[in-house]
Amino acid sequence: MICIKPEKDLEQLRISGKILACILKKLEGFIKPGVSTGQINQLAEELVRKESAQPAFKGYKGFPASVCTSINEEIVHGIPGERELKEGDIIGLDLGITYQGYFSDAASTIAIGRVSHSIQKLIEVTKNALFIGIKQAIPQNKLSDISHSIQDYVEKNGFSVIREFVGHGIGYKLHEEPEIPNFGRPHQGPVLKSGMVFAIEPMVSMGTWEAEILENGWTAVTKDRLPSAHFEHTVAITEGGPQILTVC
Repeated sequence: MICIKPEKDLEQLRISGKILACILKKLEGFIKPGVSTGQINQLAEELVRKESAQPAFKGYKGFPASVCTSINEEIVHGIPGERELKEGDIIGLDLGITYQGYFSDAASTIAIGRVSHSIQKLIEVTKNALFIGIKQAIPQNKLSDISHSIQDYVEKNGFSVIREFVGHGIGYKLHEEPEIPNFGRPHQGPVLKSGMVFAIEPMVSMGTWEAEILENGWTAVTKDRLPSAHFEHTVAITEGGPQILTVC
């Protein structure tokens, strides 16, 4: 069953989302050539705990870090370590926190210095696809209206939607029902209602939508090793329209 949050809990989720969004913004400002993914993870954990929050990913099903750092062909769940960023890379930062028992989740993809026009377009299309999906998160729409709008926009721009990984409900737990694919036919699935809270997160590839998991058991990469981008917001469905909770 999809969880409906009362207004008092939505307000707490807004606080959690704002904390997360402001931390993610600071991480984006920290990133430059020569910075290691391990340094990004260290800063992320410091910033989260400074806000009296907890990193939601660390230890979740054994994940070893506070933030996912996915570079170039890595789609999601990149594990931070010694690898240093270099000019022309792109990196997806995916961060989740819990604040006073309320979970929020967000992601963004950042270009390191100058990148090719095609990669810049990939980033822009993925970000735009997120907001196109969010526009469909309104009462009386069906769940797959979000999914279909994302897929339609991405494919019209010549890219592919990753299918193995999807968005999800969120709030009292990091992952709640329902799953929210970024593809599918419109007007399918449950009716959306005010008080539902979703993590909407298109993952888009320059080539194939097919993915593989590396030997570390976590990091997903595109099967053809072409670049991938990822954007995510935590969004509340309200009678007045969708509200993005992960804003600083």
